[in-house]
Amino acid sequence: MRVFDTHCHLGLDGKVGPDEEHGRALAAGVTDLCVVGIDAASSRAASELAARLAGVRWSAGLHPNDATRLDDEWAEIEALARRPDCAAIGETGLDCFRDRTPLDRQRESLRRHLALARELDLPVIFHCRDAFAPLFEVLESEPRVRGVMHCFSGGKDEARRSLDLGLDLSFAGPLTYPKNDALREAAKFAPLDRIHVETDAPFLPPQKHRGKRNEPAFVLLTLAALADARGIDLPAAAAATHANGVRLFGPHRPAG
Repeated sequence: MRVFDTHCHLGLDGKVGPDEEHGRALAAGVTDLCVVGIDAASSRAASELAARLAGVRWSAGLHPNDATRLDDEWAEIEALARRPDCAAIGETGLDCFRDRTPLDRQRESLRRHLALARELDLPVIFHCRDAFAPLFEVLESEPRVRGVMHCFSGGKDEARRSLDLGLDLSFAGPLTYPKNDALREAAKFAPLDRIHVETDAPFLPPQKHRGKRNEPAFVLLTLAALADARGIDLPAAAAATHANGVRLFGPHRPAG
């Protein structure tokens, strides 16, 4: 059984070494990971990890909460994204939960990421927190891109609209939370070939580890919740989501 954690941040918080986390992931059967950039420094670090760790892809992007740094960071992010081993653009998107970055500045950053993704024919990793309406508004005004709604948090209506835009849905630890029935309905509703599992490690641990630090090995708990929501067994859920991850992010392509 091969498992793909399609969104994690190995080593981001500095509390555990990325090699140690990666080793535990492999031991748990998590054979593939996408380490996601949230600024120039983390995008560069993700590229370095992918060059030496088995099964790791990486992305380059600027988190919407840091969009005020767009002018300072963009040149390096763009240069990184143009490397042949870069698997995706982002994470980018909109965040209306935190108010430290004006929405207009977030939109500007998002549109710049979208243009780069179209030019390079790369998928986009979308962050959306309390921002479905303004995010859909931007996406419906732009030419289509491939991509994924990272840590999808909506119900069936938001799932349908995302899918209609050509985007996949990725489910994280909140899928395991007891009160998230609407999220599990969305996971059941989406076509099997359009869904992924992720950890967003070190953030958003699944129910069994709530209050603690998350890591890629724990994605098996989210995968089990996905399988249960869809009424399929764990190997079938693993096979489908792994295939979807490889389709979206491509094979492992270490630099050099």
